[in-house]
Amino acid sequence: MDLVTLDDVRLAAKDLAGVTVRTPLLPCRWDDQLWVKPESLQPVGSFKLRGATHAVARLEPALRARGVVTHSSGNHGQALAYAARVHGVPCTVVIPEGAPAVKVDRVRALGAEIRLVPPADRLAVAEEIAAEQGRTLIPPFDDRRIIAGQGTIGLEVVEDLPDVDVVLVPVGGGGLASGIATAVKALRPTAKVIGVEPELAADARDSLTAGELRVWEPARTYRTSADGLRTSLSELTLAHLLARLDGIVTVTEDEITAATARLVQQTRLVVEPSGAVAAAARMFHAAGLPAGRTVAVVSGGNVDPAVLAAAATRPDVEG
Repeated sequence: MDLVTLDDVRLAAKDLAGVTVRTPLLPCRWDDQLWVKPESLQPVGSFKLRGATHAVARLEPALRARGVVTHSSGNHGQALAYAARVHGVPCTVVIPEGAPAVKVDRVRALGAEIRLVPPADRLAVAEEIAAEQGRTLIPPFDDRRIIAGQGTIGLEVVEDLPDVDVVLVPVGGGGLASGIATAVKALRPTAKVIGVEPELAADARDSLTAGELRVWEPARTYRTSADGLRTSLSELTLAHLLARLDGIVTVTEDEITAATARLVQQTRLVVEPSGAVAAAARMFHAAGLPAGRTVAVVSGGNVDPAVLAAAATRPDVEG
């Protein structure tokens, strides 16, 4: 399979100028070998803006005029709606029922048309809209342009911490980990890129172990609070992860909750559960991870206010 290259990622970086934020690396006072990269500071609150911006920027004028469509639990939908608005492109977002209301409301506020459907129907409905209306389907992760855009995070990590030893990355559909691993392994071959996912949505772990896709049904993955990580890998992202990821670990719901609370309270970031899983791996599973200077990607901060309030007042747990 033709994998995304470092040159693809560098091309994407050019498309992001003036639209996305170059997020900093923030040191963590509880761990002097840990930095977090807060993609929650992007204008739409997550890393998804990188891939969506690159994908829309690469559309030919005739395709832009017809519009774009995607299926998303919220973060990619917000990102595509934002990128489409920047470029004056009509946008429809198919959202699975059960997605956090805060994410749905923000997609709508960006001017996108919304279709709420059962989780199992999200892709089929998006494909129907693309076929009927001539819109370009821009999936959340199963797309080379999306992977390249997310990979710009890896470029920035190595630029800001050239001697980085470990990069911890949340894994849902695998686009983020695919892109970051592509950039980091090309620029810093000795660094280890480790994926992190919830125990209650550990399909990527199973897929990597088997060497082929293992899909968990929504009834299983929807048990996790990390709603952005409930999707399964695609053949494209699995190929990238098999070639470039150095390992994968899983974290429990209690660990995700504790990591969310620590990030909110001690880094003063707004963090959603999906964005806390990488830090949770470092907090609770450091003994099983490679040693050294570690970056944990905080992938997003589009969190329900009640969840944020609970994290802000939760007693810290040593880990």
